[in-house]
Amino acid sequence: MSSRRYAVNLSILFPELPLLARPAAARDAGFTAVEFWWPFGSAVPADGEVDEFVGAVEDAGVSLIGLNFFAGDMPGGDRGLVSWPARSAEFRDNIDVAVGIGERLGCRAFNALYGNRVDDVPAEAQDELAVENLALAGRAAARIGGTVLVEAVSGAPRYPLLTAADAVGVIDRVQRETGVDNLGFLCDLYHLAVNGDDLDAVIAGQAGRIAHVQIADAPGRNEPGTGELDLDRHLDALAAAGYDGWVALEYKPRGDTLEGLEWLPRDSRSAG
Repeated sequence: MSSRRYAVNLSILFPELPLLARPAAARDAGFTAVEFWWPFGSAVPADGEVDEFVGAVEDAGVSLIGLNFFAGDMPGGDRGLVSWPARSAEFRDNIDVAVGIGERLGCRAFNALYGNRVDDVPAEAQDELAVENLALAGRAAARIGGTVLVEAVSGAPRYPLLTAADAVGVIDRVQRETGVDNLGFLCDLYHLAVNGDDLDAVIAGQAGRIAHVQIADAPGRNEPGTGELDLDRHLDALAAAGYDGWVALEYKPRGDTLEGLEWLPRDSRSAG
């Protein structure tokens, strides 16, 4: 386990603390790398809000290794703006803000949630828009050597990317139609398992496309060891297939975050 590079998602872990207190808490718990969903309530927050967020990460002495683009009202059921015509402008306005934060903090991975299907727009039109917006995001991220991530999601009935093949298909289409080639597959083992994907087949078939990994046990989306997934075996398989990137903890703590981290020895939490 010690050879893995673990990061902690601070939008879902340490929920007992204010968001800007979580980077320091993660460092105190032994982690040196963190990721966030979009940490603001709007696509283009005030400069002061951005400065406070950047300062909290810098002051904690942790590395930001992943950041989501603005995805709308996540608690309300939104799952991204990439393919949502009525809010496409918000996504486009958000691109430079997100990449700018990445540039300041050394983050090079940006997760673009695809967006739910909407009633008044044909699916084909939504998919065409997604190609345009992902290409724009990819070009912006490329300015700092970054990668835009695409993932399958569970628990959102109108989100169309359910399997690894769905997500990789989008990545391939963007490259084929626009030439943008710095998109990567975010392999969230929890979401894929809940959606019925064969994790062994995904790892064997898509290892070369996987740019980031997130884990939670299933069912429940809680700590490793609380469900039915053999996460150690799957992570070993990923490593054997050549994946040497981050493994981000993106699970819902069943209680106090620190108590729930006992499954991961402290000396395995630091990236070195």
